[in-house]
Parts: sequence; structure tokens; C-alpha cells
Amino acid sequence: MSDALSVNSSSKTGRSLKDKLRSAFGRKSVDDTNTPRRKSSAGESVKSGRKSLQRASIDSSNQNPAFKTQAERIREARENGPKIDKQTGERLDQTLILHSLAHESFDTVTEILNKYELDPNRSPGEAHLASLSSQLWSRVAEHLSLVDRACLALSSKILLDRVGSSSLEIIRHPDHAEDRMQLLHRLEDQLPNHLFCFVCNKYHLRTMKGEEKLKPASVLNPLFVCPHATNNLMPQPRLRIATGRTLPYNFVQLALKGKKYGLDYGIEATTMARLWREQYEPRWIHSTRYFVFKGHLLMRVQSTCFTKPGLTPAGERMLLYSREDYQPYFSVCAHWRDGLLMNICKCALSHLPVPQEKSLHEGLAKVAGRRSSQGAIITLCSTCRPMRRCPECPTEYLVEVKLAEDRSEKDPTLLFKHAIVVTRWSDLGDGSSPTNPEWAAVTGALEDYDSLSTIGTRAISGTFESQTADTGPGQRILNLNPKDEHKGEDGHDWY
Repeated sequence: MSDALSVNSSSKTGRSLKDKLRSAFGRKSVDDTNTPRRKSSAGESVKSGRKSLQRASIDSSNQNPAFKTQAERIREARENGPKIDKQTGERLDQTLILHSLAHESFDTVTEILNKYELDPNRSPGEAHLASLSSQLWSRVAEHLSLVDRACLALSSKILLDRVGSSSLEIIRHPDHAEDRMQLLHRLEDQLPNHLFCFVCNKYHLRTMKGEEKLKPASVLNPLFVCPHATNNLMPQPRLRIATGRTLPYNFVQLALKGKKYGLDYGIEATTMARLWREQYEPRWIHSTRYFVFKGHLLMRVQSTCFTKPGLTPAGERMLLYSREDYQPYFSVCAHWRDGLLMNICKCALSHLPVPQEKSLHEGLAKVAGRRSSQGAIITLCSTCRPMRRCPECPTEYLVEVKLAEDRSEKDPTLLFKHAIVVTRWSDLGDGSSPTNPEWAAVTGALEDYDSLSTIGTRAISGTFESQTADTGPGQRILNLNPKDEHKGEDGHDWY
């Protein structure tokens, strides 16, 4: 009994002391100092009690809400995601730019095609095709061309049964050789070891795969086994580059297929570049270069020949024309007789400075140690200085007279001579067939080609030189045939 009374008295004295402290220092200070505290997992002191737990739960709910609005999600995505310029749409993060260049832009064509291959585990779709009636497929085929109907019939056996084989029988007829060529051209991405022959109108196996080299016209250079390889009545399509040099259309195919599908399908266009010199006088020097731009093969042929001033008309003809085929030594298109091309070359030759006759004043100047002034740098006139574009094909010309070094000269005082330089740029087309508008226009097979409206303001020479040099030829471009005359050999100005 006495122990219970002692406990009650001690608790009463404790409460009275607490009340005294509250009255002296205030309620808040007493509660903060006397209430027990517990440690959190982070080591911070946390108040015990129901109210403190409620405040902690409210604070945590405000910091990490369980539900986020769409505006908050967009704001977090903008802050944490890649930074993109609002005006240009470009990524501002340099690391992401480097990763995108390494993993997105340098994929080969084979890797890109493998991404879009059909899933081998996919269920066949013949049942869906067979569910449609033959009448419906016939109505669909009526809206397709002959080549598209043949491709649709070759897709599967079900479609061949529904559409029929009439389109395949029609396309085999010799009158539809162009349609047959278009159908076979669509299969080139599946035949890396074959090359299409435009004489036989079929694919032949490549006999020198990866080792095809461009050779002179006098050397037999078959790329596949063809029964008409030596038949002069059925020649392969080719383009004259210069005297004794041609460009077979098969090399145009190989260069464009190598750029489009990979080197397993063809060759690089840069490997066709050549540099050679004529065997006989006047010893012209020719250099060729090729470049693929937007699926078209561009060609540049530069011809140089050292010349003497004061040539007679007969001497100019001996310098410019070949006696083998009666065509210019330099590279020209099929329309070189129409227009001002040969007159421009003769005009440029007329600007060469003619040395003055020896006189007493020149002899005295030589004794005094002074050299007679002769124009080393020649300025052409407004007729022969501008570039010229053939209006009937995608070809451009530039005629220049330069001071060049003749390494074959043994006299050291005569190393530098004047030379006439004729440069030609041409667009050879996309390599689909010899009936392509660009190739047919350059060879003269197409008559209604208008290069002035087709090419537009961007010159072929500027496109080519922008890929290989810092600056392009700084000359304006004029019409090669401003009078629109088509006399051919009947005209006398070309000779």
C-alpha cells in the first residue's frame, strides 16, 4: 500500500514540475526538449506521435504524387529527354549526334535490306489471296501496266492462277522487247553475278566479276559470254570518248550498280578514270573522270594539245580533226557539227601571240640583256571564253588556252608552251537502258531532248567540280547552237 502511494506521489510531482517549466519557458520549448526522438534510416531525427506521422505522409505525397498530369509528363520529358531546337528541329546534345551518326547513317545497303526482310515465322498469306475471286483480281489487273501485271502474276502461284499468264506470253513477243527489258531490270538487285545484255535481251553470267577494267576500243574486252560478242551487225551500245576510245554501256551499269547495291554488284566509278596520250602527232593528251551523283553517272573528259601560233586553216584542221574517223581528237557529243563548237576552237587558236619578226631593235635588246615581251597569259574574247551547253543533250564544253609544261621537250628553254584545252562534261543517265533520255540524247538517238529546260540553272560542270575541287569553272554558260541550225555534214562551218 505504501509502494502504490509512493508511485502516485512521484507522478504528481513530475507533472507539477512540467507545468512549472511550461509556465516559465513556454509550451513549445518544453515539448521540443522533453519529447523523445527516433532516428530515421538516413540518420535524421524524426518526431514521434500521430501528428508528426501525418505531416510526413502529407509531405511525401506532395513531393512524389501517385498521379501525374499530361502537362507534368511532357515537362519531365523535355527536361530529361534530348534537347531539340524548336526552330530547326536539330538535336543540341553532341553525344546523341555522334551516336546517331555512328549507328544510323553509315548502314550499308545490305544491312538496310536485311531489316525489312520478311519474318520466316510468319504464316503464309495464300489463304487470304485465294479468298478473293478471279473476277476481282481481273478488275485489279485492268488498272495495271503490262509490266506490273507480269510482276503480279509472278508473285505467287495463287496470283498466277487468278490473274493468268497472258501478260507473260505477251511480254515474250519481240514487239514488246522494251517491256521485257523493264521487267528484267526490276530483278537486278537479286542477281549480283549477272549483267544484262541489251543485244540478247537477257542476263549473262559475269566472267570477270570484280576485275572489269576499261580498255581501248581495239582490245576485245567481253564482260560475259554472249553469242553476238564479235558480231559487228549487232554491237553492244557504246559511247565515243575520243579517237580509239569508247565507253561501253555495260560499264555504266557496273558503276551505278556498285554505287547503289555495293561492290558485289559492280565496280567503283573512280576506277574507270584513265590518262593516255595519242600515239601519233599532234599527240593529244586525254584524261577522263567519272562520278555518280543522285543515281546518274557524270563524265568529264579533258583533252590538251600543245600548239604553235599563226596556224593556217589547213594547220588548224590537222590539229583538231582525226584522219581516222574525221571527227575531232577531243571528246564531243553527237551534235558537234551543229553550232559553234569548232568555230570557238579556231577562235581560241587565233588569240595565240604571233612572235614578231627579228629586227635591229630586237637584236639590240638581246645584246643589252633584255627579253622581248611576249604574252604568256592569254585572254580570250567574249565569243570563245564562255562555256557552252549543247541544247539537244546534257553536255557542256569549255575551251581554254593555257601555258603548260611539255615534259617531252628536251630544250630547257622551251619547256613551257601554249596549249589548247577542251573540257567536256556529260550526264550519262541512270544506267537503266540505252533508251534512257540522257544516254539516248548524248548518242544522238533522241531528238526531242531539251537540255536548257531539263537541267535548269545548275550546270553539270558545277555539279561535277563541286565534288572534286574547291571551285567550279568561273564562266557563264551560253547556248552552243543559238541559231538552232541542224545541217550536219551539209554545213561547212564545222570543217
